Amino acid sequence: MKILVVDDDVHIQRLVSIHLSGKGYKVVKADDGEEALQKVEEMTFDLAVVDVMMPGMDGYELTKILTEDYAIPVILLTAKGQLDDKEKGFLSGTEDYIVKPFEVKELLYRVAVVLRRAGRSMESIITAGNVMLDRKNFEVMIDQETILFPLKEFELLSILASRGQRIAPRALLIEQIWGVDYEGSEQTLNTHINRIRDRLKKYGATVEVQTVRGIGYKLEVKG
Repeated sequence: MKILVVDDDVHIQRLVSIHLSGKGYKVVKADDGEEALQKVEEMTFDLAVVDVMMPGMDGYELTKILTEDYAIPVILLTAKGQLDDKEKGFLSGTEDYIVKPFEVKELLYRVAVVLRRAGRSMESIITAGNVMLDRKNFEVMIDQETILFPLKEFELLSILASRGQRIAPRALLIEQIWGVDYEGSEQTLNTHINRIRDRLKKYGATVEVQTVRGIGYKLEVKG
């Protein structure tokens, strides 16, 4: 599980990161909202722990973007405990809300609960054009015809379809499919993408995988 910790207070950032890492979570840190958004374009996250009061983009605004555009669940950290602040947090889309100072055990418990909740609610059906992906049964349907894709091709297509019109960077795709320690050639990714393109074309899909030069790929609906 990968968690993004966003806080301009280095002491809080370090405290949260140390304890999450100690529980086996992979932690990536960001000092503000802008840096956080750069991180989510480079890699995927299972959860974000976000401070409310930050310079520039505040935690509410960042939460709205993370939940609506990236489907990343958020836990907000704040020194404020008033009811209206909590209401504003939940309206922005946060899954939970922890008031500082907090007990580390409470943070870890809430993180575990939100991750379990997010896992249960993860979309199992994704549609794009006339293509439907069933992530539970690893099936692809094109115009109601079930097509069997090799597992890695299915996973790649699922990632592209789940991101809508957003670009999937090459590094993100390699990390998600082959792991962070992958040392093989990027040509492997190219080969899988080309096979996906061939299958989509063969079965009359109304979507196609487009190359974004120097960055990665995205799935676009034709016509």
